[in-house]
Amino acid sequence: MKLISVNVGLPREVTWKGKTVSTGIFKEPVSDRVTVRSLNLDGDGQADLTVHGGADKAVYLYPFEHYEYWRNELPDTELPLGIFGENFTTTGLREEEVNIGDRFQIGNVRLMVTQPRLPCYKLGIRFGRPDIVKQFLASRRTGFYFRVLQEGEVGAGDTLELVSRDNNNITVDDITQLYVREQDNPELLRRAAQLEALPQSWRDYFQR
Repeated sequence: MKLISVNVGLPREVTWKGKTVSTGIFKEPVSDRVTVRSLNLDGDGQADLTVHGGADKAVYLYPFEHYEYWRNELPDTELPLGIFGENFTTTGLREEEVNIGDRFQIGNVRLMVTQPRLPCYKLGIRFGRPDIVKQFLASRRTGFYFRVLQEGEVGAGDTLELVSRDNNNITVDDITQLYVREQDNPELLRRAAQLEALPQSWRDYFQR
């Protein structure tokens, strides 16, 4: 499991459908080591803090393995690292293999997996096509968020180590499937609603 790119970007104003929109989705790789803090990375930011950022969405990871899938799906689109708005582009970590609540270490940084990414319209801004939002969610190649348990520095080339595995065994992909298409799975819904590592808003949603 390796960190192949660290990507950051501050909010900028863009024009979308005739309106001025502020968005932090434009991330670019950096060569220097970056400090990971409890709410984000140095040099990084989110425009709308009501739905982006916060302790449970401090760091967003996207698997590099998915880039090949998107190259096939979007052959005319350039896909630089960070285009999905991710802070970490990694190898060896996929949604169906990672549990909500799993804990990882990168150098002296400790992180806990909290939730999959649900895309908003700003992903459409980044790609210049609104249909990517529905396509992204349907693909279940969502990436996932971390809560920062211990701050520190990271850089491209660092290794990710699994510190502990959450024994509830509910994967990131399980949560996405529940949200998208498996709400008739009462057993998994019940387990998800009681999953302490999952943010309260998700647990309340599944409880309802």
